[in-house]
Amino acid sequence: MNRFSFSLGRRGLLAAGLSLAAAAVSAPSLAAEPIKIGLVTALSGQSALAGEAITRGMQLAIDEINAKGGLLGGRKLELVRRDDEANPAKGVVAARELIYREKVAVIFGGLDTPVSMAIVPLINQEKVPFMGPWAAGTGITKNGANPNFAFRVSAVDEIVDVGMLAYAQKTFKTAKPGLILVNNPWGESNEKGLKAAMAAKGVTPVGIEKYEANDVDMVPQLTRLKAAGADTLFLVGNVGPSAQVVKSLERMGWKVPVVSHWGPAGGRFTELAGPNAKDVHFVQTYSFFGKQSPVGERVIKAMMAKYPNVKGPGDITPAVGVANAYDGVHLAALAIQAAGSTEGDAVRQGFYKIGKYEGLIKTYNKPFSPEVHDAVLADDYVWAQFIDNRIVPVGLN
Repeated sequence: MNRFSFSLGRRGLLAAGLSLAAAAVSAPSLAAEPIKIGLVTALSGQSALAGEAITRGMQLAIDEINAKGGLLGGRKLELVRRDDEANPAKGVVAARELIYREKVAVIFGGLDTPVSMAIVPLINQEKVPFMGPWAAGTGITKNGANPNFAFRVSAVDEIVDVGMLAYAQKTFKTAKPGLILVNNPWGESNEKGLKAAMAAKGVTPVGIEKYEANDVDMVPQLTRLKAAGADTLFLVGNVGPSAQVVKSLERMGWKVPVVSHWGPAGGRFTELAGPNAKDVHFVQTYSFFGKQSPVGERVIKAMMAKYPNVKGPGDITPAVGVANAYDGVHLAALAIQAAGSTEGDAVRQGFYKIGKYEGLIKTYNKPFSPEVHDAVLADDYVWAQFIDNRIVPVGLN
């Protein structure tokens, strides 16, 4: 053997050894590669408190899953957040970044129906499962796509609207409701849902008024509803404008029951609305007040241990952000586990394979099917109000 052949032989052995070493390193590192879960939500502005609640609920569930060894043979979950500033265009940019750069397995959409509605066509196009933990627009999950990658653990407008009418009739003997709605896709979704709910019960609204999200005076719209004889107001709007409705009613001196979607729960409502904030009754999917299930007790303890500012149930606010996000992550994890991978279409089908899961909001039993992508139903809602800056179930104070 000449020196050249010997040299090649040594190089070949060295290369083979390096290849084996690289393979040995890459196999466990691949297994340990985290599974990224994305979140696009309002993390600044008037609704930042709700965005933080969603974050905390997701992180608690992620901590639990990781403590049990993660998913798919030991891969840990990792939360990646982006602030959409309640702006649909910024929400789409954030979702694109999470899909293309971060390679997330599932995107959680945050607070605002217009933002989620803007993101849904993208996730259906790119085949990335979407989980909604807050935005309630009916069209988010009922978006006409086939296959449909949008799922939700949250309120749904068309179901909430039936509940709003039933609650108002039972609690306030409502016969002549007036509607005051934000002028955006969320308001449109509820206008359609409320009209359908009222038509089914033979009720006709005395008036339907709209306002812009940045309006600071709703007296003209409310004056028209009062003149029309409204005996109850159905309110749909996020924190700021809902507070302006309450302040406008106060300026008018008009005491009228207000039955609201859950927008007021998303931030500094009592601070912005003043003492009459307590008069607004609104829908929730969960409350940490009252007797808790074992899961509820566990979540309260975990929140108190992880977040120093949480001293008890009153500090877990808004509760729906925590609860919906917590259950949403666990259900997404079950879907990934059922899929056996993080490939988008496999995870989508994994949601349909979920059987029984004892969650925070309820015990879910086959919560998703190709026809039903909403896990929270009419019987799962709670009616609440603000008492001393705490969101408390009506009658429990």
